[in-house]
Amino acid sequence: MLSFLKNHPFAVEAFFESSLVLTFAVPKEQLEALLPPCVTLDTFEDKWAFLAVAMVQTEGLRPKGFPAFMGNDFFLIGYRIFVRYTNEAGKRLRGLYILKSETDKKKMELLGNIFTHYQYSTTDIQQEKEGDFYRVSSRKSDFEVKVKLSDEAAALPADSPFQDWKAARRFAGPLPFTFTYQPQKQEVLIIQGVRQNWTPRPVEVISHRVAWLDNFAFEGAVLASAFIIQNIPYHWKKGKKEPWKA
Repeated sequence: MLSFLKNHPFAVEAFFESSLVLTFAVPKEQLEALLPPCVTLDTFEDKWAFLAVAMVQTEGLRPKGFPAFMGNDFFLIGYRIFVRYTNEAGKRLRGLYILKSETDKKKMELLGNIFTHYQYSTTDIQQEKEGDFYRVSSRKSDFEVKVKLSDEAAALPADSPFQDWKAARRFAGPLPFTFTYQPQKQEVLIIQGVRQNWTPRPVEVISHRVAWLDNFAFEGAVLASAFIIQNIPYHWKKGKKEPWKA
């Protein structure tokens, strides 16, 4: 009865203390089956599609316009596919399709699953910083990412399909839009994010283990890039629905 609440019924704002994103390149045929019919893969060289794992420390998440003390601080691990969607006006939009979201706060799981379709679950998440090194891990999720944050120019991952960081930057995320398909109503829900001072910085990945991705047994998947951003004001507009027919 209250399913309409999942459609982002109000604008939301937050502050990203940091957002570390690892992007994996996967042969496109292996990601197509994970998408609803309304979106298509955003590809590179008509061969690679991309799945991002985002690790975000969020502060003061709250309805836009509410005072900061009413906000919630939480850590997010999100799994997203880079996609495209053509809206009613014929404009082709770049964005993300969210597969799964993990958080370190039960309150965020509850609120996230009331007001979004992002499939939140709670897990243990640890962060460690030592010198230039930053590590995010979870025992329950069998997850560990360790990167080097030095100011020196990081090299692209050895097997990356990108020739340089400029090409990789197009798939650094997050993109302006997020799309959710509601098959019962044949509707697409579009969420637009608005950001400021967005300057992703390449980082070197020392090690990574993402058990949830291993469940898919992707063949030929490679780490394509890793970026971090810090200290970013961010807000999401109220959700917009459009009818969709095949």
